[in-house]
Amino acid sequence: MPGDLKDGRVVIVGASLAGLRAAEALREEGLTGSLTVVGEEPHAPYDRPPLSKQVLLGQATADTLELPMRRDPDAEWRLGVRATGVDLLAKRVSLEDGESLPYDRLLIATGTRARPWPNREEGALDGVFTLRTREDGAGLAERLAARPERVLVIGGGFTGSEIASACRELGLEVTVAERGPAPLVGALGGTLSKLAAVMQRNHGVDLRTGVTVTALNGNGAFTGAELSDGSRVEADVCVVALGAIRNVEWLAESGLAAGPRGIACDAGCRAFNMYGIVTDDVFVAGDVSRFPHPLFGYQMLSLEHWGNAVEQAAVAAHNMVNPGPLQRPHLAIPVFWSTQFGLNIKSVGVPTYSDHVVIAQGSLEARRLAMVYGYQGRVTAAVTVDMAKALDYYRHLIETAAPFPPPPGAQDRAIAADITIPSAVPDPSVLSHGPTVALTGHLPDRRLTVV
Repeated sequence: MPGDLKDGRVVIVGASLAGLRAAEALREEGLTGSLTVVGEEPHAPYDRPPLSKQVLLGQATADTLELPMRRDPDAEWRLGVRATGVDLLAKRVSLEDGESLPYDRLLIATGTRARPWPNREEGALDGVFTLRTREDGAGLAERLAARPERVLVIGGGFTGSEIASACRELGLEVTVAERGPAPLVGALGGTLSKLAAVMQRNHGVDLRTGVTVTALNGNGAFTGAELSDGSRVEADVCVVALGAIRNVEWLAESGLAAGPRGIACDAGCRAFNMYGIVTDDVFVAGDVSRFPHPLFGYQMLSLEHWGNAVEQAAVAAHNMVNPGPLQRPHLAIPVFWSTQFGLNIKSVGVPTYSDHVVIAQGSLEARRLAMVYGYQGRVTAAVTVDMAKALDYYRHLIETAAPFPPPPGAQDRAIAADITIPSAVPDPSVLSHGPTVALTGHLPDRRLTVV
């Protein structure tokens, strides 16, 4: 692409939400060269959030989740084939079928996969599931439709909690085992996670906190589990919801800054190499990326959010076909949402980047509230429960680095919050599932040797 950036060969690895949106945006930005999208799964890009909600409830089937195309990206789709490496010098992506694809610009959007149960034999028992792919969703929905006696969910993060909520909606008995003190604590901190625990128990969930599952039992088929407190749960279906693993292993020999927390890139989505030098022709977007954000101390953010994948894909595509002075940064404020146990939970900012919280509107008792998070005296996040209208007001406070606790606002009579309490964000290493947002400083994934 040396002369005209819009005339070269672009390869996207990852036929994901980010991969599809980037492909569309590249054509909108004027790419006239060739475009190839490589995807490990045999399907066209599809939507994953409904897998833990509508699909389990029987309101949608896993094969109806294909993402609508905004426009035909006129791409060559190489589906059902894995990428196995990148040669940065030769500018080629190697595939597992032995072929290699030349590129002028490369976008890596390989996302994450479900963290499997650590004991492979136990994980292979009939009735043990993870939830990430279309096949996972279809298999689990079929099992739940067969009315099992009890479902065991391991991990009380967003995915685990949504699965437990779907089970209760279907009238199924469900046990949730969470290593932390309450569900969602890794994403929302101590105070709101207490509300999540109350809601689960009020909806009939057998919630066990502060425990780990030590073994899955069964002879061919799953029959139950042993817990660290010595108790035993009898169940016929088990869902392992222990967070995600970023798909970076294929880049181990590439020389890129890829490790367990993702691929590091700059605010323009340009990948760093392992020495922290930015590459000009390799870009990253979606769940697999780690990027710096000025509002959060330039620490590297790792997000697993639908909205982030879409916005980052647009920035990456723009920067792939425009010269340096026209490139733009990815500075969107993280937003995510979840529906569970009749509650609509929405978040803006990074709740884990906080030292104190305050309930600015509503109350825990009313189960309708806006909680604002602060770090060193400024607003860094807000989470609403059944009060989504208020979110825009708090987003503005985050964007303008407003002081914490927030002043009384005009919107919806937001009150001056006077009692601040510690946000009680746990150390991610003690949780059994990844928090929704990971904030990471320097991560020496491997010892560097300059040859």
